[in-house]
Amino acid sequence: MRKTSPIKAIGKKIGYVLAVIAITTVSCQKDSDPNPGPPVQPAALGKAKVWLTRGDQTSLLAQQSDISITALKDTPSITIDTTTQLQEMEGFGAALTGSSAYLINKKLSASQRSSLLKTLFNETDGIGISYLRMTIGASDFSLSDYTYDDMPAGQTDYPLDNFSIDKDKEDVVPVLKQILGVQPVVSIMGSPWSPPAWMKTNGSLKGGKLKTDAYDSYAQYFVKYINAFKNEGITIDAITPQNEPLYSTASYPCMDMPATDQLNFIKNSLGPAFQSAGVDTKIIAYDHNWDITDYAISIVNDAGAAQFVAGSAFHAYAGNVSAMSIVHNANPNKGLYFTEISGGAWATDFSDNLQWQMANIFIGTTKNWSKNALLWNLALDENFGPTNNGCSNCRGVVTINSTSGTVTKNVEYYAIGHFSKFVRPGAHHVSSTAFDSGTQLDNVAFMNTDGSKVLVVSNSGSNQQTFVVKQGTRQLSYTIAAKSVVSIVW
Repeated sequence: MRKTSPIKAIGKKIGYVLAVIAITTVSCQKDSDPNPGPPVQPAALGKAKVWLTRGDQTSLLAQQSDISITALKDTPSITIDTTTQLQEMEGFGAALTGSSAYLINKKLSASQRSSLLKTLFNETDGIGISYLRMTIGASDFSLSDYTYDDMPAGQTDYPLDNFSIDKDKEDVVPVLKQILGVQPVVSIMGSPWSPPAWMKTNGSLKGGKLKTDAYDSYAQYFVKYINAFKNEGITIDAITPQNEPLYSTASYPCMDMPATDQLNFIKNSLGPAFQSAGVDTKIIAYDHNWDITDYAISIVNDAGAAQFVAGSAFHAYAGNVSAMSIVHNANPNKGLYFTEISGGAWATDFSDNLQWQMANIFIGTTKNWSKNALLWNLALDENFGPTNNGCSNCRGVVTINSTSGTVTKNVEYYAIGHFSKFVRPGAHHVSSTAFDSGTQLDNVAFMNTDGSKVLVVSNSGSNQQTFVVKQGTRQLSYTIAAKSVVSIVW
């Protein structure tokens, strides 16, 4: 990933409020008193429960007073239509990088680790993260440079006789196993920053291209990776052939993989290798910024490659989220995935960061057909590390103090939580009308497999606003504070 991000601190602190609303049904009871008092207002429509988080952090997911649900009276601000189902959601979360796994595994006591993983992955007591990205070998957030088949300079291993995930068994594998013990329903995507150096034109983990005579061997490298983790009880749900394939000048592992190279690799080597080995792990193309759409479109529209490709993935370090809809419209049968963005010390205002993340990453990507939304490092330390020649001031979803093990929940934790805690894997994005543009309100709606509905509304304006939501014969009214986000569940 690149050091810079479009998230910019605006300077002046703006109070930021998040509220989570869960709607519960209250049974209507007949009054057995022969001389009842005044008519009781209908209770069958229920109450909505509210949890609030403020930008000044004086309230963090704290329960507030209930609000009432009423029969339809007013013209609704928006209407939700659950019969119009759009993309199926696969999950929300972040990346379990080598650095994140090291901190969780080595810098926390057993009780601290258990508490953190419950807070991150349990949807009742925490935010219920349901999707993780991991690096296939080293990245800019690892303890060192490595792949799963490193050889001395000048030597090769095309049969992959020396393939081993032992480096990942130090921290990544143990932490993944503990995570799955807390939350078994977690999808995992693997992305490589570089193949082994001997497979590359420059013989280095940094820069260069994949040698054409290494295509088939590299395809088997992915098969071995998937099977090695399967042997550890860890299912790799999806892979991308290359992280940020158009950025190959970094001082950490990276590789140049133009669209034509990736297309040919998938069509002629990776796809057939998966098919022959009976591997059903999804192949996701591209995995780079929104500013380029032709790369992904060229692959998902090529018949030979498309038969093996489930969709394409995007980062948010350049371009606009609408690029995902452009790619969707080019081939609506293929999935879209959002796989990386990082906050950092360059943007410290809780309110402004969360507003940007809602507009662009969580509401923004899901409205533009993404099946998931992932941030970058799950955890970093108080010094924004450990790093491996990459970003020196990136922020994790949580910060782990490397001395005390104290965990600080950052703005990213609450941003993910507004979705992951309530929109569970298998949910569908459903139709919801837009607010009038002048309101500065935005929304996205979902329906879970159990029939529960989730509506997330953001208010980017400077004034509080009351909105009405209609779904079927019922309506809900809520007054949303300025610069705030609300999640409503019924």
